[in-house]
Amino acid sequence: MRKGEETRRRVLDEAETLVLEKGFAATSIDELIAATGLTKSGFFYHFKDKNELARALIERYVEADEKIYDEVFSRARELADDPLQSFLVGLKLLAELMADMPKGHPGCLVAVSCYGERLFDRQVRDLNREAALIWRRRFRAMLGEIAEIYPPREPVDLDDLADFVSAVLEGGIVLSKALQEPSALSRQILTLRGTIRALFAPARHHPPASADG
Repeated sequence: MRKGEETRRRVLDEAETLVLEKGFAATSIDELIAATGLTKSGFFYHFKDKNELARALIERYVEADEKIYDEVFSRARELADDPLQSFLVGLKLLAELMADMPKGHPGCLVAVSCYGERLFDRQVRDLNREAALIWRRRFRAMLGEIAEIYPPREPVDLDDLADFVSAVLEGGIVLSKALQEPSALSRQILTLRGTIRALFAPARHHPPASADG
């Protein structure tokens, strides 16, 4: 890695830690400059302002998030060909991965930036919207495969259901922090898993009643 790339990565690492601890509003550029040991001119060489820093942080977060989902659900597909079973296995693997974080998930940069969206320009808000749409498309594709084989037992819009999956995953991060229970996220994922299983469970066929009732 070239020196400039390494410096940029170091700034983003430090910024991510501070922002997840304190929020964007409470994290100053001067604080980042002090934490990274850069000069002001060195910092502004990489990021011209806080908006540009926020964009870089969100893009990196979403890319890392997508990589985790790719790995988890690709592994699940290797373990189960059936789309419903594959999705359920993927959620189980994801729950186990989150449970392996002893201090819990560090936090969601998309959520943090949404809470303080008035601090940022239109590009940052558009990035947050695109992140939500990326997650919607991912889970909608998997749920669509499931619905073709296992019609849902209750009427449901699959886009809404895909957003529900994202809401549980991202909301579980917030819940675990609010409760100060790192395992809450993993439990929420397993609860989501049970809900998906029940929604798409094949109908049970009962033998017809006899003439005697």
